[in-house]
Amino acid sequence: MNLTQLDDWLKLRDDTNLPSGMWIDGRSVSAEDGATSPLVSPRDGEVLTRLPAASAGDVARAVSSARAAFDSGIWSRVSPRERGLVLIRWAELLEEHRDEMALLIALEMGKPVSVAWNVELKTTIGLIRWYGELADKLMDESPRGKGDALALVTREPVGVVAAITPWNFPMTLSTFKMPAALVAGNTVVLKPASQSPLSVLRAAQLATEAGLPDGVLQVITGSGPVTGAALATDNNVATLTFTGSTDVGKQLLHYSAESNAKPVWLELGGKSPNIIFPDAPDMAEAIKTAGWAIAFNSGQMCTAGSRLLVHRDVHDEVVTGVTDYLRALKVGDPLDPETDFGPLASRRHRDDVLAEISKGVQTQAKLVLGSDQPLDRAGWFVEPAIFTGVKADDRLAQHEIFGPVVSILAFDDEDEAIAIANNSAYGLGSAVWTSNLSRATQISRRLDAGLVWVNCFEEGDYSVPFGGRKLSGHGGDKSVHGLEKFTTTKTTWMAV
Repeated sequence: MNLTQLDDWLKLRDDTNLPSGMWIDGRSVSAEDGATSPLVSPRDGEVLTRLPAASAGDVARAVSSARAAFDSGIWSRVSPRERGLVLIRWAELLEEHRDEMALLIALEMGKPVSVAWNVELKTTIGLIRWYGELADKLMDESPRGKGDALALVTREPVGVVAAITPWNFPMTLSTFKMPAALVAGNTVVLKPASQSPLSVLRAAQLATEAGLPDGVLQVITGSGPVTGAALATDNNVATLTFTGSTDVGKQLLHYSAESNAKPVWLELGGKSPNIIFPDAPDMAEAIKTAGWAIAFNSGQMCTAGSRLLVHRDVHDEVVTGVTDYLRALKVGDPLDPETDFGPLASRRHRDDVLAEISKGVQTQAKLVLGSDQPLDRAGWFVEPAIFTGVKADDRLAQHEIFGPVVSILAFDDEDEAIAIANNSAYGLGSAVWTSNLSRATQISRRLDAGLVWVNCFEEGDYSVPFGGRKLSGHGGDKSVHGLEKFTTTKTTWMAV
């Protein structure tokens, strides 16, 4: 990280011009009616800027332009290698502007700037580059047909891809969508969360600078009920990809049915079980990771380890260790490189998290760390919370709080651990800590989740898919599999 002091980041903040418009046809534009909405920073509650509130007409304009760009062939019919080179150049520009991008993420959603720089932007830049390098290595099929015929199976871009992304990882989760859709030859209309559009808007500007033709990547800003609904119901959108809440994901399926029955790919919530057995290969590491899994990004992760399942023999040791870890975190200004734990993304979300803690206090569970009151400082801060004595059917163990609240549940054997872990409407992330290879393999197979980490948490690579099942959604992001939802197959049968 190039800037190491709070004063350096404050100076960069003073020197940085924040994006002020949507990105349509390669330029910054306002809403047609001039409507705007304030963007409030969670670090101090101050208004950062005002951004366009797109109407249905604005959305239609952006989608129509994206469709025209697709039909023109200016992107869809250029060689894969050319598309890949543009993505690689985009990654290089993001690297050159990494400090600025980290600043925008810290300002808009409160992520500690060191985490934005070292984690979120590392993934963003790496994934765009990975898809750029993959571009000319994708092969069509030539299956064996009858002796008097030749069969070809080709993959073609679907057309206009609509992407709606959340506020918790504004760049990473947008990058789970954009480069895969673009490298396949599609055009993209992206609506970032209204809480955190700045970094994506700046990234779109850099994409144009990298050589992406006008109209190929559009970024529109506005509310879900107006802007998001208009995008989801537009008949010129060929497919929709979404990361966010389960309730919104269900609504998007309705929008698809009401319009052109477009495919809707969903990555939704989670209530990830993190299972610790007494034979964990490194108990200290397991405990530290359990604390990290609920504190990272202030618990605002769909994969957060919010259900900590602990064998009764090591229950007290784990509770003490996780408590010590969370107490030692440095809570502070997200622009301070020394900060470990920043604010929640909005005042409304902070209040929702505190309300869930308050509900937990009223049950038989015990609050051993934390409070249902906000921290006494500017910004939307809460103290991490730990509940023990939680039962598998309790709201604390079933409801996705999406904040730094961990519920600890005790178990006696493998079967009980699996029963508790799978007792959830969600099926995204999961983890198991054990030195027993047979146990690790069997439990991994029995866990009803799309992601299983053994003796680690939240690990992965660009080359493996990310996605869940049940109410956690369907369809994977990242890897070669991430291209499947952005392409359609065509069979060509030729008599010879």
